[in-house]
Amino acid sequence: MADPSSYRPKPGQIPDSPGVYKFRDEHRRVIYVGKAKSLRQRLANYFQPLTSLHPRTATMVTTAASVEWTVVSTEVEALQLEYSWIKEFDPRFNVKYRDDKSYPYLAVTMNEEFPRVQVMRGHKKKGVRYFGPYTHAWAIRETVDLMLRVFPVRTCSAGVFRNAASAGRPCLLGYIGKCSAPCVGRVTPEEHRELAEDFSDFMAGRTGTYIRRLEKQMMVAAEDMEYEKAARLRDDIEALRKAMEKSAVVLADATDADLIALAEDELEAAVQIFHVRGGRVRGQRGWVTDKVEAVDTAGLVEHALQQLYGEESGEAVPKEVLVPALPEDAEAVTAWLSGRRGSLVSLRIPQRGDKKDLMETVARNAQQALVLHKTKRASDLTTRSRALEEIAEALDLDSAPLRIECFDISHLQGEDVVASMVVFEDGLPRKSEYRRFQIKGFEGQDDVRSMHEVISRRFKRYLAERDRTGEWDALAESEVGGEVPADGAQDDGRPKRFAYPPQLVVVDGGQPQVAAARRALDELGIDDVAVCGLAKRLEEVWLPGDDDPVVLPRSSEGLYLLQRVRDTAHDFAIRYQRSKRTKRLRTSPLDAVPGLGESRKQALIKHFGSVKRLKQATIEQICEVPGFGRKTAEAVAVALAQAAPAAPAVNTATGEIMEDDGGTTA
Repeated sequence: MADPSSYRPKPGQIPDSPGVYKFRDEHRRVIYVGKAKSLRQRLANYFQPLTSLHPRTATMVTTAASVEWTVVSTEVEALQLEYSWIKEFDPRFNVKYRDDKSYPYLAVTMNEEFPRVQVMRGHKKKGVRYFGPYTHAWAIRETVDLMLRVFPVRTCSAGVFRNAASAGRPCLLGYIGKCSAPCVGRVTPEEHRELAEDFSDFMAGRTGTYIRRLEKQMMVAAEDMEYEKAARLRDDIEALRKAMEKSAVVLADATDADLIALAEDELEAAVQIFHVRGGRVRGQRGWVTDKVEAVDTAGLVEHALQQLYGEESGEAVPKEVLVPALPEDAEAVTAWLSGRRGSLVSLRIPQRGDKKDLMETVARNAQQALVLHKTKRASDLTTRSRALEEIAEALDLDSAPLRIECFDISHLQGEDVVASMVVFEDGLPRKSEYRRFQIKGFEGQDDVRSMHEVISRRFKRYLAERDRTGEWDALAESEVGGEVPADGAQDDGRPKRFAYPPQLVVVDGGQPQVAAARRALDELGIDDVAVCGLAKRLEEVWLPGDDDPVVLPRSSEGLYLLQRVRDTAHDFAIRYQRSKRTKRLRTSPLDAVPGLGESRKQALIKHFGSVKRLKQATIEQICEVPGFGRKTAEAVAVALAQAAPAAPAVNTATGEIMEDDGGTTA
């Protein structure tokens, strides 16, 4: 525990201007990022007597070992830089919302020649219009199915589209009228793009125009006694109205707004967001966070706004954002949001009418989400605590193993030998800490030797990282703004690979693997990390040097956690081993040509049709491919000539041998 006075900046060194500051721990990891209108006034608050600080703030400043800052011109720049650094460094004492699920969006790929309607998750792509988020993917598919009657936009994948185009026949949706079949030329690219734009406009809330247009067409068709056409238009109108009913009208004035509500207690906070477009609720999402820093409702709102709009731009940022409390720097946040949108954004608290009523509904959802989360977490926390305590008792550990690392070896008959390392912290998987290894010290199958190599490499990296960060203790303090290493290289503060030691190492195996792991640690002089093995056959726990295993009861939560850790490592290793084997089997002779990228490989295959025909081509014929000079063509010819003949591919369904050019041989 550090004394904040040991790294407190000298009086007068902190500028009285806007900026962003970082607290670092003794290993130079960034543990907290904050912003301030006045760095001098804000940082002075952290160096008060510990008894006058909030307990969470006191914990942070005693964990820290240094503080540094960056001066910016405006509060808006400070807001943006704070968001960027929180995302980059992932500080442990900053509030970070964890999304309770991956929300699906309805996406229209306007960046393609023939736009496609589909369900998308994850990061948003440029040139794609998004609607949502939706709670469930099936809700998107129901909506799309109704709307394809009126807007028959392509929904098929690129592969299906190409196959239909080459066959000259549309897919089933094309036959039943739910796709305009641009793959076979029923509509031009321009006509299909117009359909996609109409679909997008309808989803964006401009519904009245299309309903009135179809009603007018239906009346004209009825007057002209085209009753089949009129009936079809009637059904189209009904389909659109059903699609509209799936998102109820909540604001009569066709408002575009996001409503953000909070429910919180001393330890956690839940956030709920309703996305209202055209007066209708188009999407809903929610987050839960631990209050690891001393933050009030206004601060939570500011963090939520950063999380929501930090990477958004244009219409993804609505004209109006309604919140339960305004951030401390409301003007700066409003300016930042307006900059993200490209036009003025209103950030305010609803005071009366429909918007206030809807905000109360959002708040009730947030409260329910917090109660549900706490109920689940209380159960999970109790179970995890009991499991860790049982493991500590069974293995005679001094304390519960809060960080467990498990290692497993995987291979196929001695080939593609790999290893995995998975990490569980507080009984939960920490996927960002998972690591994969290739066995480099020898060839062939030897699980014990492989385990020794992997453990040695992992902990050598830990010792190297510890020695590197330990150099900071001997450094003299330099100018405020951060300490500088002796070699002049600035540490970036990101969590390093293998930087944290576990309390317990679990290996997948019995006595031999456990002995190899213990020997590797002893050779490195590491005696404060416990080792055990979990054998699959009888689920026995083996300890170094013991002739008899530790047998945990089958109903033990500790055994269940060890099994889960072991199985996770096993699955992770198998996936890596399979991917390596698949990659090896898919290698091409062209991979040996230096400087030949994927695009030019594809150009060669497309020009000649197959690798077999490419092997038969002369250097002059290869030079005919755009982008290939004589030198590159000669390198391609040499690589193909030196390549060993590949084993023929076999159609497992028919037993036929498949030729490279696509034909078959009996």
